[in-house]
Amino acid sequence: MRAARRAWDELWDRYSASDPGLIRLLNALTTVGAILLTLAVLSAFGTPVPLLVAGALTGMVASFAVSDPTPREQAVTLGLGYLAALVVVGLGAELYRYRVASDLVFLVLIFSAVYIRRFGSRGTGMGLIGFQLFFVSQFTHVTPAVLPRMYGVMTVAFCASACVRFGLVRATPQRTLQRLRRAFRARLADLVDALTEVAGAAPGSRTEAQAAQRLHTRTARLHQCALMIQARLENGAADPRTASLIQRRIAEAEIAGERLSVLLLKALLQQPRAQDITLGLHLPMTLPAPLLPGAPERLERSERPQGSERPEPDDEARPMVRDLAALRRMVVRSTSAAQDESAGASVERLLKYRDGVGLPDADPADQDVHRAMGELARAVLGLRLALGTSDEPEDEPETTRSTEELEAEDVSLQADEDRSEERVGLDRPSTRTAFQVTVGSALAILGGELLSTQRWYWAVLTCWVVFLNTSSTGEILVKGYRRLAGTIGGVVAGIGLAALVGGNTWIAFALVILFIFGMFFTAPLSYMLMSFFVTAMLGLLYTLLHTYSASVLLLRIEETLLGAACGLIAAVVVLPTDTRSRTDDLLLDVFERLRSSLALSVAALGGHPPGDDLLDAARELDTALDKLRASLQPLTHPASPLRNRRRQARYVLGLLETCAYHARSLAATAGFVPTVLTGDPRLIEAGGQLDANLGVLSDFVRSEGGTRGRLSSAAPRFAPPADPAAPGPQGARDAVVTARVLRHLQRLDENILALGRPLGLGSASAERTERAERAEAER
Repeated sequence: MRAARRAWDELWDRYSASDPGLIRLLNALTTVGAILLTLAVLSAFGTPVPLLVAGALTGMVASFAVSDPTPREQAVTLGLGYLAALVVVGLGAELYRYRVASDLVFLVLIFSAVYIRRFGSRGTGMGLIGFQLFFVSQFTHVTPAVLPRMYGVMTVAFCASACVRFGLVRATPQRTLQRLRRAFRARLADLVDALTEVAGAAPGSRTEAQAAQRLHTRTARLHQCALMIQARLENGAADPRTASLIQRRIAEAEIAGERLSVLLLKALLQQPRAQDITLGLHLPMTLPAPLLPGAPERLERSERPQGSERPEPDDEARPMVRDLAALRRMVVRSTSAAQDESAGASVERLLKYRDGVGLPDADPADQDVHRAMGELARAVLGLRLALGTSDEPEDEPETTRSTEELEAEDVSLQADEDRSEERVGLDRPSTRTAFQVTVGSALAILGGELLSTQRWYWAVLTCWVVFLNTSSTGEILVKGYRRLAGTIGGVVAGIGLAALVGGNTWIAFALVILFIFGMFFTAPLSYMLMSFFVTAMLGLLYTLLHTYSASVLLLRIEETLLGAACGLIAAVVVLPTDTRSRTDDLLLDVFERLRSSLALSVAALGGHPPGDDLLDAARELDTALDKLRASLQPLTHPASPLRNRRRQARYVLGLLETCAYHARSLAATAGFVPTVLTGDPRLIEAGGQLDANLGVLSDFVRSEGGTRGRLSSAAPRFAPPADPAAPGPQGARDAVVTARVLRHLQRLDENILALGRPLGLGSASAERTERAERAEAER
């Protein structure tokens, strides 16, 4: 029984890691539960099939449209959405016979639904409910005669949605944050598992390469989970101070895990047979790190003589694998195991590694790996303290010392308010998109009427959805292509399923429910899959309505293609935002966020406490980088015909990912030991030069290449690692931290200089080298 429980817990942890916070699962269950409850109530009253379909669609809309952070706000949005639904369905029924007037009202609804997204989650939810339920009224052919019964169906659907949301599947911000924290722990354990596989694999083997790739993937997933926690801290934490504390401890654990990954791969790279292993931090899973040719984030090779040989893994891997196993036990350890003497001894050994005490007799690179294990162990201890789940033995001296240090840090942490600038007028994305989608929808209505006077709304729906969460013509093109591909697959599936189901109503309903679950469960992962489930579901709905035919589903492909084309035309003609302009704006934002983060970190390391939170600045950089990555999808997509630009975009992303990693590490170090480099001229020189180089890059991008500025290097020389035998652990630790800070500054300098070449801006040293080579060639 205990073994089965352990296996179930492990399986659940793995699933939680793949769906952090169970957000996708709960969203899908909420929608499906609302539909099932609606159908159950309506069936008990003998409701005809057309109204059953209308009720199911209304329950679906009432569930997925509401996305406010707290239950109270969700209830307000749901109530207002119900009133809006009554109005738009009534308009749809009254105007059903007047096609021109109905189309004009539909266009007004489309503009309003997009425009009010500027008011946040409530505006977005209200807009979705208004648009979708007008569409439902057209889809189910609601007329004034059936309007009273339709109102009753809608009332049941909204009440069912409320019962499921606030009763059966209740998801409060606090519970979501708690599940996200468990997911973070599971993903951190997965990262340690991947590290163990890398450390225990035979050098140069295929297993080693596969383990390294898994390490890249799990590092990226850990980062993704940390960002999700950051986004939900404001509403999920008990108070601002607790939110700031959790944010810091999550960031420290994430950065410590990243650093351990980097150092372990660095140790492997000291072997000539393993030189092809690279670390691509936080790249999307569709862009594996090895696809970045010549990326500068390739870890540096060892500086030792070429003839020196690394000991065989049988002689050295045992201590590393042993300590990684102890580290994993610390990450996932239960309360009962905390009192185990061997577990306490393992924690003590790991924590001592931070000060260079008790390190195994191995290469310096391997000793750095063990020091990083100590830092991750301390970060895990800090996370447990922040969450109130620490159960470490109190009689162990190193554990006691680390706990006291962490508690002293916690007292000084304060939360800062987020400050952001809001655009106005046509510069506001919601306003610009509202005009674009309205024009595109008008074109879709005209074209859709020519294809079919009864199914024209499919083209409008496609035009609407391709504009959601997109900001440039390139993003709209990619989303339209994905919707078309998913629609074609869904048509094929719908034809086959309709033939199998025949006239069996409840089997068809069961499959519809299954497809709705798949639609909402896969929506955050793949828009193509979501489109597939939507189209297959429509085929079954038409079977229920007895209006199914293969020609109807083929017409859907035509209408989908038309809607995507109309959306693209509108995006190009009406207030266009081309991909390059969008990516340039986001690239400038990344540069500014990077400058801000570095300035705060350098100030803190120089003994000048910053006015803003260091980790907040680093997280803002991560958010800006995520937006840039999304906007570059048209260029980085495998189907992009612009191969050179695709390679260049991936290369720039790799450089920026590496810069973000070093900026996060500097922020965490500066917050932990804020005056380690006070008065050090290397810090002042490097910080000033990094800021100047980022300013040159920003001016160059802003002026489209017109700047005359040049990049120049001021890479600081870093000190060697501290001697473990140096007197006093504090002095040794300061030496290690100083070397680490200067190493981060050096790597930032290298990567910022490297950014100049793909952006078209050369450095002064590169120009001198080029002139010298040209002169040599002429001679």
